[in-house]
Amino acid sequence: MRSWYTAAMLQFNNLALRRGPRLLFENATLTIHRGQKVGITGTNGTGKSSLFALIRGKLHADAGDISLPPNVVIAHMAQEIEAVDLPALTYVMAGDAELTTLQQEIAQAETQHDGVHLATLYTRLDNIGGYTARSRAAKLMSGLGFSPSQEQARVKTFSGGWRMRLNLARTLMCRSDLLLLDEPTNHLDLDAILWLQEWLKTYPGTLLLVSHDRDFLDEVSDHIVNIEHETVTLYTGNYSAFEVMRAEQLAGQQSAREKQQREVAKMRAYVERFGAKASKARQAQSRLKALGRMELIAAAHVDSPFTFIFRNPPKIPNPLLRLEAAQVRYGERTILAGTSLSLTPGDRIGLLGVNGAGKSTFIKLLAGALAPSAGQRIEAQDLRIGYFAQHQLEQLRASDSPLNHLQRLDRKATEKELRNFLGGFGFQGDAALAPVAPLSGGEKARLVLAMLVYQRPSLLLLDEPTNHLDLEMRQALIQSLQDFDGAMVVVSHDRHMLRSVTDTLLLVADGAVNPFDGDLEDYRKWLSARAKDQGKQVTTITSGNSAAQRKDQRRQEANQRQQVQPLRKKLAQLEGLIEQLKADKARLTLELAVPALYEEAGKAKLQTLQREQARASSALNEAEEAWLTASEQLEALAKDQQRQASQA
Repeated sequence: MRSWYTAAMLQFNNLALRRGPRLLFENATLTIHRGQKVGITGTNGTGKSSLFALIRGKLHADAGDISLPPNVVIAHMAQEIEAVDLPALTYVMAGDAELTTLQQEIAQAETQHDGVHLATLYTRLDNIGGYTARSRAAKLMSGLGFSPSQEQARVKTFSGGWRMRLNLARTLMCRSDLLLLDEPTNHLDLDAILWLQEWLKTYPGTLLLVSHDRDFLDEVSDHIVNIEHETVTLYTGNYSAFEVMRAEQLAGQQSAREKQQREVAKMRAYVERFGAKASKARQAQSRLKALGRMELIAAAHVDSPFTFIFRNPPKIPNPLLRLEAAQVRYGERTILAGTSLSLTPGDRIGLLGVNGAGKSTFIKLLAGALAPSAGQRIEAQDLRIGYFAQHQLEQLRASDSPLNHLQRLDRKATEKELRNFLGGFGFQGDAALAPVAPLSGGEKARLVLAMLVYQRPSLLLLDEPTNHLDLEMRQALIQSLQDFDGAMVVVSHDRHMLRSVTDTLLLVADGAVNPFDGDLEDYRKWLSARAKDQGKQVTTITSGNSAAQRKDQRRQEANQRQQVQPLRKKLAQLEGLIEQLKADKARLTLELAVPALYEEAGKAKLQTLQREQARASSALNEAEEAWLTASEQLEALAKDQQRQASQA
């Protein structure tokens, strides 16, 4: 009998899956053993998420089957989260379903005064670590970037990205045998990714991970399942090892194909030469039959439909942009103070810093989206800025096509020129002419990048440009950035991208922007040391035990609550407004997708809906900016209070 560590967790037997008429994969036969950590790779649309749905029983195979051990506990990260009215910590703890059930049974037994049953239940609670569950949930939240003050905040007060972090924490809270994670790093910054990476390394169960972050896959996975050309193949090793093996296979396949093509050519030449001769007819027919039986080897290739370059701008001034003692404030709080920087052609800067430190604020300052509260921002006369931020995906016009978006940028360009350009970003054929409303997040990000590239910037400001992009598009973007002649400033949680396109690292921390003397491994160490220091501060804060200290602490906590409560109330109000505006936008997007609107009879209604959508988009952007401001103020207040407590 196999040991627990080598027994099969998942077995695919001649598995085939279709979505509608389209075949995703077939004849998939492989075994995944307990304890293995498997990265799932493949371009968008090849069936990675569908494979997860199949494992969870949400889809049924068109052929073959999947086998799992009996009573296996599967944890899966949901992609959406309701705006529930629960404290965040309570929501995360509910991820341990057995713990939740036990707590309910204990409450019932207590009301019935059933002491015998209670004793049994408390023993079970101890066996599953129930008494440390609250601490475990708090550690998960802390690792994913939540401050202690946010543990009791209601789930509905968090933005969509932070709710996804709560979903992830809730998933990790489950004591599972099989963990399915689909793009868990999309809403995380680099420090949270590094924490998650270490957590997953120690996860004792079987992990299936879909990710487009190659460094993350390299660090976590020990096997790769690759889906391409309607086949599913299991490789041993991490992503880098998979790339080497796949390249060797492709090279071997191409060599075998070329050899086979030479053999085919010889056979055909023989048939053409001797087919009419009676003495050679039998041999010619034999070779024709051999040709018919031969399974032709496909040409080896790597699927990557993305090819584009940054064209040089008409002029590249030097310097491009300067900051002189620039300061940014939100209300009474200083986000950045005394920041000076000169950007010249060829500068390649990566920004590091923990969540909320001000990286996005610094990018906005450089882009001119924020005016300095003090100091100066001086840009060159001929400067062209290409600014990429996530909110720009929401500013695309839902009823317009990718071609329409480029035509607004360049009225003189021909349709053929623009469609050829869009083809390099994966918008080929009818895809260039279809409305953007139903596009995925990755497709919208590609379109925004296409618009940015088309404008030939001399300064690139990229705030998390790889969110939603698959590995192929990320690699195409990296290659194009390596040939870019202007200056760039990049915020990204993709370590491979930062290493590949940046020469200088700046650290945004404690209201200042300073050069970081080290590489990304040094930054990981810096984060670890910072976390330890903060842990020591917390220990110091809670170590006082005299009556006077406790009284003073209670007074301070009351004052802190008075300061925090208005901000939390404002966040809750803004969250409700944002949800309403998102619902309005979603409704308008659906209404704008009706084909009849684009006929002559629907023109008036179309214009009305487009105006409503523009107003909703503008209001949503303002509400999100206000939410960000209030959130950063709340986080800064929490840090100030912690610092004051440590100094007391």
